[in-house]
Amino acid sequence: MTQVNTLVITGYGTNCEVECAHAAKISGADRVEIKHFSDLISGDTSLTDFNFLILPGGFLDGDDLGAAQAAANRWRHAKTEQGEPLLDQLKTFFTNGGIIFGICNGFQLLVKLGLLPAIDELYFERQVSLSHNDSARYEDRWVHLAANAKSPCVFTKGVETLYIPVRHGEGKIIAKDEATLAALQENNLIALQYIDPESGEVTQEYPMNPNGSPLGIAGLTDPSGRILGMMPHPEAYNHPTNHPSWTAGKTAELGTVLIKNGIDYLKSL
Repeated sequence: MTQVNTLVITGYGTNCEVECAHAAKISGADRVEIKHFSDLISGDTSLTDFNFLILPGGFLDGDDLGAAQAAANRWRHAKTEQGEPLLDQLKTFFTNGGIIFGICNGFQLLVKLGLLPAIDELYFERQVSLSHNDSARYEDRWVHLAANAKSPCVFTKGVETLYIPVRHGEGKIIAKDEATLAALQENNLIALQYIDPESGEVTQEYPMNPNGSPLGIAGLTDPSGRILGMMPHPEAYNHPTNHPSWTAGKTAELGTVLIKNGIDYLKSL
């Protein structure tokens, strides 16, 4: 059984790292560490010591210059104090079988880096982006999601629906053309979609779809299924009492099931 060593990256405005680390711990990770991005640069921390990377949400770089754009540039061009390009370390991490989960700003970082959706396995080539919500406001609410059973994503295996919170101002998927959207569908790279809880159908209607993303896209995966990025916050629903109607006896499957699935996948190797 593979030991699951989880690294949660923080810094530059990120503020959901403690929730993410807690979610990983209660989901069965053997080792969980929260490290500042600068620890990667100094060499105090190396991705080679981990097999699960979580890029949490929060106001990364204050969302200046566009959500996660500055962070993506940092990952692309930074070198460790030993002279190693940090991007090479990230590539090695993924090549060696590591899994990556980006939430909210972490999702934005993954698409800006080009790790998602990686259509035709073109990694580190930006194919989609994220822009301001159609509502032109910060959305803080709970949403219903459906998982794509045909998706290769290891995080969503066995998951049908989720009810978890969103809290973002820039969550609308923007594709460079219609062919890109078609490829997302054809290759089942759309892992999670916003749905109408009454009909169960994918929706673009506000507020069920809080940002106006086409095809109701709430989360994307890559062809390997080992990367998941999503705008809603599954780590924020880590106990039944987090549910907004728990006092009325209403609960749903915990959002942490996605993190547990990733951990279980690694342990099965």
